[in-house]
Amino acid sequence: MERTFAIIKPDAVAAGHAGAIIARIQDSGLRLVAAKTLHLTKAQAEGFYYVHRERPFFGSLVTFMTEGPIVAMVLEGEGAIRRWRDLMGPTDATKAPKDTLRGTFGTSIERNATHGSDAPETAAYEIGFFFSGLELADL
Repeated sequence: MERTFAIIKPDAVAAGHAGAIIARIQDSGLRLVAAKTLHLTKAQAEGFYYVHRERPFFGSLVTFMTEGPIVAMVLEGEGAIRRWRDLMGPTDATKAPKDTLRGTFGTSIERNATHGSDAPETAAYEIGFFFSGLELADL
């Protein structure tokens, strides 16, 4: 079994789509192992997205990710990383197929409703950033 990390971003939470997104996750056969709602501080968002700190969009990304609550999740299943990324669709919501989460709930490349880890190493880092070992124990 593989685990991956997922976020329902502030745009989707504010629009009331968190429940529909979680339902689509469960309908896909991925198991929701852990979830929490939180409002990131600027320092937390900068820390999470540190890999993008030199990119021109870093400031707007941090601002967006701190504008409202998010839902951070750990998902599990065979090929969870690929399955979650396929369910999300391409990063640019305007180019995402309508049957994907980003195509359904996103509006732009930044306001694209969801985030997901892109590799096992990234998933391990991102899960550890948001969840302690105690929150994941015996699950």
